[in-house]
Amino acid sequence: MQDIQTAPAPRIDIPALLNGYRRLREAEPGLRARDAAQRLGVSEGALVASRVGDGVTRLEGELPQIIRDLPALGRVMALTRNEYCVHEKKGQYDHIDIGGAMGIVLAGDIDLRLFLKHWRYGFAVKEVSRGRELESLQFFDGDGKAVHKVYVTEETHRSAWRALLHRYTAAVQSPLIDIVAVEQPLPEQQGDTTVDVDSLRDHWRALRDPHDFFAMLKKHKVTRTQALRLVGEEFATRVEDSAIRTLLEGASAAGAPLMVFVGSPGVVQIHTGPVGNIVMAGPWLNVMDPDFNLHLRTDAIASSWVVRKPVPEGVVTSLELYAADGTQIVQVFGKRKPGIPEREDWRALLANVGVAA
Repeated sequence: MQDIQTAPAPRIDIPALLNGYRRLREAEPGLRARDAAQRLGVSEGALVASRVGDGVTRLEGELPQIIRDLPALGRVMALTRNEYCVHEKKGQYDHIDIGGAMGIVLAGDIDLRLFLKHWRYGFAVKEVSRGRELESLQFFDGDGKAVHKVYVTEETHRSAWRALLHRYTAAVQSPLIDIVAVEQPLPEQQGDTTVDVDSLRDHWRALRDPHDFFAMLKKHKVTRTQALRLVGEEFATRVEDSAIRTLLEGASAAGAPLMVFVGSPGVVQIHTGPVGNIVMAGPWLNVMDPDFNLHLRTDAIASSWVVRKPVPEGVVTSLELYAADGTQIVQVFGKRKPGIPEREDWRALLANVGVAA
């Protein structure tokens, strides 16, 4: 992985950027900040920072401490996304454990894994989207990529919200952020023909904890998708890219509980439980439930895999989707806990997805 190095902040013409943003919003009122930033040639973080003083307040202080203070807000909506999938979950932050650059939130509804080296900037944001006024906390990586957002709901404790903003409002409300290089995902370091596939399979077969998977990839100098291509049918089967829709609709019909993982550079956010209302809208596959929403760009799926990893209880199986650039879009498991074998209703759902031709 590359070292993190500070790069000179690009010169941004703030008035021109704001004028461009206003013109876009006037022409397309529902345009989200992430998409507007791409159109304007800046990061989402840079665009949000440019609006400081106009619905945006810059935050300062230790970001891990802000996370520790979130339980006081009561019920909120947590949002984590990558380029191809958005994961939204309502609930209350609680049972927060942060040590160094790692952290977890294990509150039942809000279930997060935190990678805090990717949390660099924080803002409180007020905006109008599709006729609704929204308030949120938004956190960004050093390159301006959003890592996590926390939205006010009707059940959020407003007095606690105001107190948190007062506590962390920055003394200097600058509309600029410095841009820094960030660690990139493990690149492909060798071609398929030079990988010791037998050694990779032996290591995979010896796994007993799925959390050791990344260390295995790193040792063998392979990417996730490269490993899936090479390891063979014992551990990975490529399936049709329609598998995710088949799986979600099947889980909805059967009432089978799932675990749905979506990650940004700084967070993995997990929904555990059933899925109900599955809706297609153009290329977007959506779960539209009261406390859990998922929005997945099906046209971004380059490959889909059923993946098997050994655990002390036998095998744990997942459906994993990848984009053309190797990004893991979403990962789905059957609901499970350590020490308990995988659910048979989950395995039955996977048996219904089509193997890729």
